Amino acid sequence: MHANQSQTINCKSKNIYTPAPARTLLPMKHTFVFLITLFAFSTITTLQAGPPKGFVALFNGKNLDGWQAKKNGWAVEDGVLVRKPGSGYIWTKKSFGDFVLDLEVKVSSRCNSGIFFRTDPKNAVQGGFEIQVMDTTGKTKLGKHDHGAFYDALAPSANPAKPVGQWDRFIITCKGPKITVSINGKQVVNANLDDWTTGNKNPDGSRNKFKTALKDLPRTGHIGFQDHGQNVWYRNVYLKKLD
Repeated sequence: MHANQSQTINCKSKNIYTPAPARTLLPMKHTFVFLITLFAFSTITTLQAGPPKGFVALFNGKNLDGWQAKKNGWAVEDGVLVRKPGSGYIWTKKSFGDFVLDLEVKVSSRCNSGIFFRTDPKNAVQGGFEIQVMDTTGKTKLGKHDHGAFYDALAPSANPAKPVGQWDRFIITCKGPKITVSINGKQVVNANLDDWTTGNKNPDGSRNKFKTALKDLPRTGHIGFQDHGQNVWYRNVYLKKLD
């Protein structure tokens, strides 16, 4: 007999109707609250997981300690570094040479930003290196200005970016002249600065913006994020020194 069917019991030749016991269900309201709590907890866990072993947090998720930026520019919201209109660049106060930089970035539609490293903040365009951060959703033909590119020097080999509004994980490794970039676990750049021997020229013969050959640029400098006019978010910014 199915649990939901009524049961009829014969007692002293009289039919006595006994309803089947009702199922106990979790009220919809409680289910909704549980799911919201679970989602919030998972989000907090992601933000507060802490640096991987051997890494330190460059961004503490609370304030801009350790960074230099324009007043009333970049802000911290819910553990995330947020670009505000007119923010300009934001730079680490310390310089770094050889390292692994592990971070997450989220772009807005048509976003254009960049991750700078080994850079002189007073001469960001010519005095350092940049990994492009850009909305290139679904793009297959990639150039030297697309998401993950070694800016103006080497196009990414693939486009493993997630859709706009989702977090991409970048791992940038600098060791001497070797530069590698991975996005969401897939390597997209493998460069050797010593291959760039001439100013304004890439190894493939194409032009670049750098007046100085990349092999001759300093191999230590600041790490920074760029405001290029569109909203962008950074979080879980960790670094491991290799020197």
